[in-house]
Amino acid sequence: MITGEGTVSGTALLLAAAPAGKGCLIDAASALPALAAVSPSTLTGTAAATVIELADPLAPQTVLTRIRAAAATAGPLSLYIAGQLHLDHKQRLVHLALARTTPTTLRYTGLPWHWLTGELKLRRPGTTTVVVDLVADAEAWEQLGVEGLALGYGTRLYGRVAPPPPRRTIVAPAYLNAYAAIWRSGAQPPLAQLHQQAATRAGTDGALLLAVDAPPAPTAPVEGGARAVRREPPVESRPPSGESHAGSASPHAYGEAPAYGDAPGPASPPAPGAAPAPGAAPAPGSEPERHDRTPAPPPPGSHAPVVAEPPADDPHPAILAAARGGRHTEAATIAAMWESEALRMYGPGSTQAIHWLEVRADLARLAQEAARSCELWTAAAEARLARRQLPDDTEVEAAADRAHHQWEQIDDQARAGLLAPALLALRRQVPGRRPGALQAIERRLENLRSTHGKFTAF
Repeated sequence: MITGEGTVSGTALLLAAAPAGKGCLIDAASALPALAAVSPSTLTGTAAATVIELADPLAPQTVLTRIRAAAATAGPLSLYIAGQLHLDHKQRLVHLALARTTPTTLRYTGLPWHWLTGELKLRRPGTTTVVVDLVADAEAWEQLGVEGLALGYGTRLYGRVAPPPPRRTIVAPAYLNAYAAIWRSGAQPPLAQLHQQAATRAGTDGALLLAVDAPPAPTAPVEGGARAVRREPPVESRPPSGESHAGSASPHAYGEAPAYGDAPGPASPPAPGAAPAPGAAPAPGSEPERHDRTPAPPPPGSHAPVVAEPPADDPHPAILAAARGGRHTEAATIAAMWESEALRMYGPGSTQAIHWLEVRADLARLAQEAARSCELWTAAAEARLARRQLPDDTEVEAAADRAHHQWEQIDDQARAGLLAPALLALRRQVPGRRPGALQAIERRLENLRSTHGKFTAF
């Protein structure tokens, strides 16, 4: 949006939220006075700016309405968020807690993180910056350690997520306070440098630091304004192994297929006018699968992709490089961004979303998070069955085999016992091609029963 003599106007949304009472982990609202003391143009990086404050909001729909209105503006948008993250026990989704949030009402009183992601993805790439100062509870912290925290392609994300503090301790939003202090001193370093300085002042021990840059904003206007729906470059979807699972030899018990990145190249895009292969995104400008449309089962024999050179915008090499370099949070964050995009464009249960679920499952394996990997592979197999893929389908069998293999690697006997019922149910549907898989689970459960009485229910 241009105002006056060519002045670009930006918008800054300051959101501070935390539960009232003993569930509070961070004094989120204390970040607002410090940020409010900074000039609006500094908050947005534009000559003219509008600032919106939300202090301890009560209802997630109210917050969503404000975010949606801010996201609809055409100029640059900056969001500053202080608060705490919790995990929904039923759907395993991250939520930002609000003033009325309690552990039992999180799904109804907290703001789902994917709501924020969904609104910001409708903006032009490079026009949105999000800065967060967050504390995670124990369950959310465990999941973030594997999956990271993402906002999707085109959104610049900087911040700090701290682990749960000691009991009855309320921490300060030190990271955002450091931003405000640096700005009030008169310094205005680039955002990446400002992030490093603020993180150093706030303390980095044990914290998850977020530094996800975005491509520059396009100079040409996009039809439909800031909320025009973007057509992403096609995601070349494939099984994490990069090849068909059929006939793959496995060094593991029960046929775990080759790991993510162990074979070359993703599937090649379909020829113009041809039906897309399962898991392949449509060409730019084509009609995506609607969320409310029941996905059709893939045609028989269509699961073996054609090996091709990865396109320049293929995210898989960067993800694999980060994982192999030990940067597991970075790899998980990139994968979560692409999964969120697949969920938005094609909906849950789509082959695109299942592909990224499988990528995250194998990234958990590379991070030596066997329990999380087992959980995600089990979910992937169940999702493929829900798409009416047959139990003897090679992709279904591969997901079940990998879930089984990862379950065998879990050292925590209690965690293994908790994951066993879902794996047992899956194995009864998908016995696999190697004999004795179901019996192997039952034998280990017998050992668990003899060692841990609490597993007698299994």
